[in-house]
Amino acid sequence: MFLGEDLLSWLLLALGAAMAVGNGMALVRPPQQLEDGDLARPPLWRSLLYILLGTVAALWAVASLMG
Repeated sequence: MFLGEDLLSWLLLALGAAMAVGNGMALVRPPQQLEDGDLARPPLWRSLLYILLGTVAALWAVASLMG
């Protein structure tokens, strides 16, 4: 199989970690230059929800890879 039998778990780990880290960085350091239609800060509750979902997905993937 291409890239091993754990491909789906690796992809889930990458997606979940990117979702959590990306939204966390957007909260910590919002963009400096804004274009038309951009928000000054990302919505707090949506970002926290995405961080939580990304963390759960990444932890699930790690548990799948360990087992």
